[in-house]
Amino acid sequence: MKKILDFFKSVRSEWFKIVWPSRDSVVRATIMILVFSGLAALFFFVVDSVLNAIVSWIY
Repeated sequence: MKKILDFFKSVRSEWFKIVWPSRDSVVRATIMILVFSGLAALFFFVVDSVLNAIVSWIY
């Protein structure tokens, strides 16, 4: 029983050490993720289109 209580005490003490990101930081990171995801989607679309054209030209 003492180990369980010690565990929850340590969890509680670690919980207060968490540093949450600011709203500005979260918004900036979200925008960066959306932009890079869009760029990756565009890249794979172009590569897929080129490969599809090559394969359809061969066959």
